[in-house]
Amino acid sequence: MSWPTEPPPAAHPARPADQPDVVLALDLGTGSLKAALITAGGDTLRRAAHPYPAHSPQPGWSESHPQDWWAAAREAARAVLRGTDPAHVQAVTLSGQMHGVTLTAPTGEALRPAVLWSDTRSAPQLTAYHALPEPLLRHLRNPPVTGFAGPTLLWLAAQEPATLAAARWALQPKDWLRLHLTGEAATDPSDASGTLLFDPQRQDWHTELLDRLGLPAALLPPIRPSGSVAGFLRETPARDLGLPPGLPVMTGAADTAAALHAADLTPGEAQLTVGTGAQLALSRADLPEPHGALHAFRDATQGWYLLAAVQNAGNVLEWVRRTLRLSWPDMYLGAQQADGDPAPLFLPYLTGDRTPTWTPMPAPAGWA
Repeated sequence: MSWPTEPPPAAHPARPADQPDVVLALDLGTGSLKAALITAGGDTLRRAAHPYPAHSPQPGWSESHPQDWWAAAREAARAVLRGTDPAHVQAVTLSGQMHGVTLTAPTGEALRPAVLWSDTRSAPQLTAYHALPEPLLRHLRNPPVTGFAGPTLLWLAAQEPATLAAARWALQPKDWLRLHLTGEAATDPSDASGTLLFDPQRQDWHTELLDRLGLPAALLPPIRPSGSVAGFLRETPARDLGLPPGLPVMTGAADTAAALHAADLTPGEAQLTVGTGAQLALSRADLPEPHGALHAFRDATQGWYLLAAVQNAGNVLEWVRRTLRLSWPDMYLGAQQADGDPAPLFLPYLTGDRTPTWTPMPAPAGWA
């Protein structure tokens, strides 16, 4: 899909020779948008971040406003580009949080707040997955959990059918941001494989599954390789970012897949990432066999990785810090100096969790 509302982008201007050529990298996280200028050799010249809130209008809900993402992208990009000749920026690339759903109108606007990976409202819709034939469920290589696009779309179909009917695309967060930049809808295998709507053997959308669930396949964007060009920077967002229009915008990858690629892991090596949630990822060269306790996702190239994930890491640490009215240094110092028999124990199931409990709902009040 293209938006024909703007003239074709201008040609990329000639670039002076006193600065290195760079790529503008945008990472759309749960709580902030990070931007960086990266050279062809992989060196980071400048970086910046701009925060935005996640909202919980009801218990178990987790949402973000996509317009906040764009405002943060504009601010963070302008911060890293300050003092840099825009002619040296050769492309824009993206990574971002996984699993969410951003329902998007044909004009590109988000029709409602994006439902995020940590959202648990779709717990009742998991019954539709558990009712699938066992061979089909195992074929997905992923246990049914809330926060993934498939269950979330089933919830939207049941609770907000008019909004779903008005949508042209159901996009992952980074894919909505790229749509805003280019007017072209797309996703990549690393994000598509984390939707519970992906056929891991065909490496495409699972048409039989979509039919069984009653979800329209036309909502899902084309799947393109992470390293491919997904479109070109349109004039209005280029002006907002302070860049020349017409720059190639790469498809990009899910944040965990991008982190694995940056770490250059060989098959069999693992990486632990702690952010809002936390993930332990094990690199694999080939498609793993079904494993009921772990996720299996495509990486940013041609391989796979197994993932053990918990939803509650940095988010609950921040909750504890604010609740106790501590600075980060004071909180860490207090934890290191804690004594008592037994030592204080905090169970971080504020929003339910994934590995190993597969419990979508928060813990009862009083658990701590």
